[in-house]
Amino acid sequence: MSLRLLTAGESHGPELVLILEGMPAGVPVDPEDIDRQLRRRQGGHGRGARSTKVERDHAEITSGVALGRTTGAPVAMRIENLDFANQPTSKPVLTTPRPGHADLAGATKFGLGDLRVVRERASARETAARVAAAALLRPLLGAFGIDLGSFVTAIGPVGMDTDLAGLAGSELRQMADRAESDAVRCPDPERALAMIAAIDGARLERQTLGGVFVVFATGVPVGLGSYTHWDRRIDGRLAGAICSIPAVKGVEIGPAFGVSQMAGAGAQDSIVRTETGLERASNFAGGIEGGVTNGEPVLLRAAMKPLSSVRARVTSVDLETGAPADPAYIRSDVCAVPAAAVVGEAMMACVLGSAIVDRFGGDRLDAMLAAAAVAGQPNGDWAS
Repeated sequence: MSLRLLTAGESHGPELVLILEGMPAGVPVDPEDIDRQLRRRQGGHGRGARSTKVERDHAEITSGVALGRTTGAPVAMRIENLDFANQPTSKPVLTTPRPGHADLAGATKFGLGDLRVVRERASARETAARVAAAALLRPLLGAFGIDLGSFVTAIGPVGMDTDLAGLAGSELRQMADRAESDAVRCPDPERALAMIAAIDGARLERQTLGGVFVVFATGVPVGLGSYTHWDRRIDGRLAGAICSIPAVKGVEIGPAFGVSQMAGAGAQDSIVRTETGLERASNFAGGIEGGVTNGEPVLLRAAMKPLSSVRARVTSVDLETGAPADPAYIRSDVCAVPAAAVVGEAMMACVLGSAIVDRFGGDRLDAMLAAAAVAGQPNGDWAS
């Protein structure tokens, strides 16, 4: 049975809750690591006061775990919103939609008169629950040798050149490790300083900045996903998952946009035999061929638009009066690209975790590992 993640809760409500269904029994759970992943999501230069000063995210496990391991039952967790205590008992009805947000479309869809109801659920605050769920999946993926990472390659006009097709798994890991201690999650110290300066400049101009981040997984077994049906293709599932992150508007598998400008022969990943089996001389495919993982690092790059909550004046219409109006500013981040990269890791963990369960069965971890040993392991061992 595939994994299924459900989340609930509002941005300024009492709590976020999540249920992860289909989690195999026997996966070790470390509550401190879950909280560590939540702290990673809250960090990054350009984040607003709520993330850096108000919330101290902590996931409370309420079911599905016993004696430090999953039981096979649905895992439930809650994350308290500390800012809930700061909210007034009554709030004015909001009737002026903000461009770039779900306000107008959501109110129209559900027939809501108060736009606050839309923005409370559409808020990126919900991604904290996704990160907590993915923290449960990391030990499952780790048992199969899968390692996740991310780094930022551009913020606003400042970017770094990266040859994604030529990066080995060890190089990706090194870049992610360097990014981990950086304020904008950039592995290039010089470019990182320029990104920080760009964020500070945008803050002074009452603007926001978007950017680009890379998410990868190494050690991925051959054969996750399928070419037999469109909705089982792993690249489609990954692209959809990454695009579900608020403000992410574009995703490429490997260096896809660059590859689109190349001649066909030069864009192929030659198959070579090595001492360990069959490998690829490059990774233009981003670790996926025909909707199936091929044993190379799975590599995605995502584009995040500038956040739409800006202090600068924007044009809108009051839905109650029909008159032009400037929507009320809601406190926001200047830049959330570093945080989005962490959420990107979470979404990749959810998709790959589900694919692992699909391929190797999902009742218990030890049986899954035994099935994987029979089916063949990644990076060139094609026996099955």
